[in-house]
Amino acid sequence: MQSQTENSVVVALTEDHVARATGLSKSQLRAWDRRGFFSPRHAYDDRRAAYSRIYSFKDVVGLKTIATLRSRYKIGFKKLTRVAEELQKRGFSHWADTKLYVLKRDVHFKDPQTGDIENLRDGQLAMLEVIDVINDITEKISEIKSRPKEKFGSVERNKFVARNSWVISGTRIPTATIRRYSDAGYSVDQIIEEYPSLSRTDVLAALEHEKTLENSA
Repeated sequence: MQSQTENSVVVALTEDHVARATGLSKSQLRAWDRRGFFSPRHAYDDRRAAYSRIYSFKDVVGLKTIATLRSRYKIGFKKLTRVAEELQKRGFSHWADTKLYVLKRDVHFKDPQTGDIENLRDGQLAMLEVIDVINDITEKISEIKSRPKEKFGSVERNKFVARNSWVISGTRIPTATIRRYSDAGYSVDQIIEEYPSLSRTDVLAALEHEKTLENSA
């Protein structure tokens, strides 16, 4: 039986698409590719060529999973590398091949044979929140493809949108809302966790706009 990621509409996504969908930077994606930690499904041998890295939907699901482990659960690169090794030992060739769970910064997975949730280190059973990002990525990719590129990283105001408040272009998300999250101590990555349709440039543009408004008051 095919997995949900295998049944999804086939898409070919550039680094720009993937960065906006996952919240990871292009430099991060390239670094992971060079290290062999995570390489795109479709890639030229000469990575210096334009569009030499093309990612599949399954790739983006895996990358979003890794991004969530890093930003929400504070799991470092060394531990992520160990998780990747354990997944391969257990027959999972890709991060998107199984649902992952986290408890106290330990990563767990569901055994496809028994259905049990096991710790990747020692097989200890655990029941906890699942990281299932397929629906999120499906929605995000749809929004990316439907939202004009020129709308990213800018703000706008329209009397028919959010009561004429300043919003991130192409969305209904007020820049003031983004500022409130920032004032509450949220990082850019954490704000993106709350609003997955936004890119880093969107959040930074909103914060810069709010700073300009404050300085001009």
